[in-house]
Amino acid sequence: MSTLLIVIIILAVLFDYINGFHDAANSIATIVSTKVLTPFQAVIWAAFFNFVAYFIFRDHEVANTVAKTVNSGSYDLTVVLAGVIASIIWNLLTWWYGIPSSSSHTLIGGFAGAAVAHSGFDSINWSLNGGISLTILFILLAPVIGMIISMFITLVTIQRNFWLKISIIVATLTICLVFIHFKKPFEFWGLLALGIIFLASYFYNHFRGETAARTTNMYKRLQLVSSATFSIGHGGSDAQKVIGIIGAAMVAENVIPDISQIPSWVPFMCYTAIGLGTMSGGWRIVKTMGSRITKVTPLEGVMAETAGAITLFTAANLGAPVSTTHTIAGSIVGVGATKRLSAVRWGITINLVWAWILTIPVSALLAAGLYWFFHLFSA
Repeated sequence: MSTLLIVIIILAVLFDYINGFHDAANSIATIVSTKVLTPFQAVIWAAFFNFVAYFIFRDHEVANTVAKTVNSGSYDLTVVLAGVIASIIWNLLTWWYGIPSSSSHTLIGGFAGAAVAHSGFDSINWSLNGGISLTILFILLAPVIGMIISMFITLVTIQRNFWLKISIIVATLTICLVFIHFKKPFEFWGLLALGIIFLASYFYNHFRGETAARTTNMYKRLQLVSSATFSIGHGGSDAQKVIGIIGAAMVAENVIPDISQIPSWVPFMCYTAIGLGTMSGGWRIVKTMGSRITKVTPLEGVMAETAGAITLFTAANLGAPVSTTHTIAGSIVGVGATKRLSAVRWGITINLVWAWILTIPVSALLAAGLYWFFHLFSA
């Protein structure tokens, strides 16, 4: 491998680490704000399950989508270098100011922007089947899907009629398991296990006599499950984007013929890096995600994290690079909206939306500027 490729791999892994602490709040904000775990316990918990995703997400479909953001032959190592550096800069700036922007879209925007500077707009793969259009589509869909799912499961959960609530859960779970085409067996069994855990908890709480204290304690325990599931989805979703960028660099250098041939040490290194990054925290963003959008109780924390996890796993099943930030924010908004629309602090939410809208174009422009600078310097 060339020296430049080694530098790119090191910087990409550094970005993955930064992604971990930048997005740590996505995994731990609700579980910290509800006081189920202390901040230290929460980051250890989330980091562990970030790494567990390495053993689950083995097909790297999201990585393949990221690598194919730019058409093969339309970029070189300088393009990848500019994209990664631009992504690091934007991630650090948004972390410093406590803005929960998307690390995923930063990376994709940087890669695309540098490629346009190198080869023009024709270099971008606009296909909905594994191209940047799929990413753009899920910028809109991910928070909406998370919001709809969280609203639905919250409304079902707060249903006072116990047997009606159980019937709706069983019916919904059955429909999903029978009619959804799961590409990976673990998704089927994971959804089934999640449903069984929730049903068993509701039955146990109901038959021992529901009280406010017992119900709150039940949701605190369930939040350990929901946050772990969301952290697996976070690790599996975000680590794959860096795998895709490293794979694209290796393809450009002719080290591998395509992303499917990426060496096994690359995924292991990426999942390790994002887990270590999560352990480093991300406290500037925790407050925004955990309390400034809406006040979150243990019940609502479980609903938001469960909805976020389902959305992340669904997107991964489609090979769509989604933002965990967008997803959990949409889920938290959905939970808040079930109480009343005024429970959501829409001013904060609108500011977050503006940050999300600007992430790809700003990252693209920054990467394009860095590419031109490198090009002039090398000339």
